[in-house]
Amino acid sequence: MRHTQLRSFHAVARSGSFTAAARELGVSQPTITTQVKSLEDEFGIELFVRRGRRIELTETGGGLLDITRRLFADEKEAAHYLNETRELKTGHLRVGAVGPYHVTDMLAAFNARYPGLYVSVAVGNSRQTVADLLDYRTDVAVLAHVDPDPRLVAIPYRRHRVVVMCPADHGFARRRGLRAREMAGQRLIVREAGSTTRRAFDQAMRQAGVEPQVVMEIGSRESIREAVAKGIGLGVVSEAEFIPDPRIRALPVTDAEIYTYAHVVHLSERQNARLVRAFLGVLKGLLPGTRARR
Repeated sequence: MRHTQLRSFHAVARSGSFTAAARELGVSQPTITTQVKSLEDEFGIELFVRRGRRIELTETGGGLLDITRRLFADEKEAAHYLNETRELKTGHLRVGAVGPYHVTDMLAAFNARYPGLYVSVAVGNSRQTVADLLDYRTDVAVLAHVDPDPRLVAIPYRRHRVVVMCPADHGFARRRGLRAREMAGQRLIVREAGSTTRRAFDQAMRQAGVEPQVVMEIGSRESIREAVAKGIGLGVVSEAEFIPDPRIRALPVTDAEIYTYAHVVHLSERQNARLVRAFLGVLKGLLPGTRARR
């Protein structure tokens, strides 16, 4: 059984005429007749009976028509779906991210450009986010740090200063900034070892020859904020993650370049995938002149 046989049968059954079916499909009437007859012969059935100049469906033909109605309706829906996907009116973009701070602006811009696309975001640590990308569980990822990997393309997105938080009643609270050496001996609450913020801060302190007194290590930015508010010590976070709070002040380290970075990362082999290309197009709109780094 061939698709052309079913299409010919369906056209004849709907129009009630071999001539009308041939005109609808843009082929000759003998072609339609041959297709229908070959279908009948293949299965040893009768699909139509002639009543003078009219043709009528047999019981078998009527049952087959019910099936072909569903078949060609699904075919039409499939074509519509593929056209919608080609025009980016439908689809599913899967994004991996190490946090919500950098990715939110991108998603807002992407949704404004492509409101018909469904977007899901998986938030995890850097290792899991990269693994999801390499295993094709996500299409793009937003990472703070990217190790060199020939399979990946990383596009710098933004950088944010690392700031020091202190309680509102602390001696530093009225200052506009701190010097690196002033961190010596201060009780510090920091992120877990290996986090981007912690790595950047520790490197700056080493370069300044300063050894702060770390009293607490917390993997949650919100918990660090609460610990600072309770006077346990000074906290270190990215400026992008700092939420204004009347209990706390945020101060830059004025004599050190301490930043965290955000990169948009995708698989090199998928840079021409439609959804990936669409996301990168939105990203370029946010950052004109951005250049990819391999």
